[in-house]
Amino acid sequence: MNKITPIAETVDPITLQVIRGSFETIAEEMGHVLYRMSFSSIIRESQDLGAGLFDADFNTLCESESTPMHIGSIPGYLRGIAQTLEDGEWYEGDVVVHNHPYYGASHTPDLAIVVPVFYQDRLVGFAGNTAHHVDIGAATPGLIIDVPDVFAEGMLFAGTKLYRKGAPNNAMWNYIRRNSRAAGQLVMDIEAQVASARMGARRFVELLEKYGEDTVFAAARQLMDYAERMTRQRISAIPDGDYTAEGWLDDDGRNRDAQLKVKVTVRVRGDEVEVDLTGSADQTPTAYNVPFEGSTKVAAYAGFRKLLLDAATSDLRVPSNEGSFRPIKVTAPLGSIFNPRAPASAEARFTQCNRMIDLIIRALAPVMPDQVIAGSSASISFAAYSGLRPNGDYWVFLEVNEGAYGGRPRSDGPDCIDNLMANTRNNPLEDLAMHIPMICDRYELRDDAPPGAGAHRGGIGVVKSQRVLTPAFITHESERHTDAPWGIFGGADGAVGRCTITNPDRPGEEQEMYSKFSGLAVQANDVMTYYSPNGGGYGDPLTRPPLKVLEDVLDGFVREADARDSYGVVLDLDAETVDMPATESLRTKMRTIRG
Repeated sequence: MNKITPIAETVDPITLQVIRGSFETIAEEMGHVLYRMSFSSIIRESQDLGAGLFDADFNTLCESESTPMHIGSIPGYLRGIAQTLEDGEWYEGDVVVHNHPYYGASHTPDLAIVVPVFYQDRLVGFAGNTAHHVDIGAATPGLIIDVPDVFAEGMLFAGTKLYRKGAPNNAMWNYIRRNSRAAGQLVMDIEAQVASARMGARRFVELLEKYGEDTVFAAARQLMDYAERMTRQRISAIPDGDYTAEGWLDDDGRNRDAQLKVKVTVRVRGDEVEVDLTGSADQTPTAYNVPFEGSTKVAAYAGFRKLLLDAATSDLRVPSNEGSFRPIKVTAPLGSIFNPRAPASAEARFTQCNRMIDLIIRALAPVMPDQVIAGSSASISFAAYSGLRPNGDYWVFLEVNEGAYGGRPRSDGPDCIDNLMANTRNNPLEDLAMHIPMICDRYELRDDAPPGAGAHRGGIGVVKSQRVLTPAFITHESERHTDAPWGIFGGADGAVGRCTITNPDRPGEEQEMYSKFSGLAVQANDVMTYYSPNGGGYGDPLTRPPLKVLEDVLDGFVREADARDSYGVVLDLDAETVDMPATESLRTKMRTIRG
């Protein structure tokens, strides 16, 4: 079918805001339908998903308030589908599944479901969503890291029709059922995605019928132009220049103790910006690479939206659409970790994206001191636990663990929370124990290392201990065991992450793990404990109000020795008070030693 180019018109402000609200409501309803209908906890509870509407040129019109990596990537999926579409033609009633990382997808476990939107027999747009699936038949259950190429990542779909003109492609559905360790959950979760996308398409048509095609698309263009204009306005407030920051990733999941460099250069010119990743590590022989279209570019877009248009700090509410992407260019050399050559595997790509955003913030800190934060955990703990039930069926559980933000210009870094690119929710422990043979032994704020000291301290990470009740396999993807979150403007660095394996039947025995490992065989009662990094501090610790330091010590966030050595605060813990004269004397002495 031919695409339609709507007639240009200007929509009055009231109608414009009504249509904007309609777009946003449709996207939220799509996300709500998806997670409420899903069966796997990674979608149902963690809400590792995204949904939205798109025009026929693949521009994002609206997006659900979900994980940024999901939503920003769908235009890349659509461009990939355009290259690979089965039949080469969209028909009313088609439903397409797509996840190929070299045709625009973010990574293989994130399956996109796309439904075309027809109005008056013409293709006018798309309704689509993505969600992270519990198992798509990869080399190891749930997650993969140490595999040789993209073909070991599981089922690859490129423009594949699950429904053609409304009729199911039964051969493809059977193929999916027979190639996953968690086939029941996978199929039911895909069906939830189909229901969500179809509902979005219906709502899109209803909107067109109510306000007219010309008016709806004219409003969409105005909203995109407004988002672009506001983004350019914020970029133009940054002084022109080249700003660079570097960091190190622990390893690629196979070649241990060989760190991988991440280098970010932010070039600001007028009202446009370029994120240049030249100088970052070459692509790896494992799955620790980042698909350029579906993940690298999306992370850069999300980073600048956080810096410039954050809803909590911005005086204007700017809609989430394609317009905010237009002033941002992303460069990464082909063959690098952020732009691998096919058929390199690229499934374990999230922590690299988080570190890129972390370094964008660090690079711009000198010229945006009141808008940046100190170093965050800028990682993700993504763990896959799996095993066999007595009947021979697999159980597979995916878990995302929280991290911490760095200290901020006006407040401490938030504790125990997803950060930067992540926006998932934690799984209720009761839900975990009801469905799989595991028990959570410990889940609390980390207490073995302090957060980065500062006028505003860094956030505190999580410590979580999961015990398997049967023999099992664990694959774990995390980062920042060697490169601590950075302090800024006199603040101290935070604490690196840790991961251990223990067993209560073997007291005193503790196995220190690398930040990422694949298919580790564990025994019943083995416990994996993850300690996420603590955030860096913002500002001089000697300016932190002594009573706040006392509160942190009483809450167990900071030790008495840290209060004295890092903050220059002398405490009387028996009386739960600050010795103010001794504190002033100590702080004066510490400032003198500093020079």
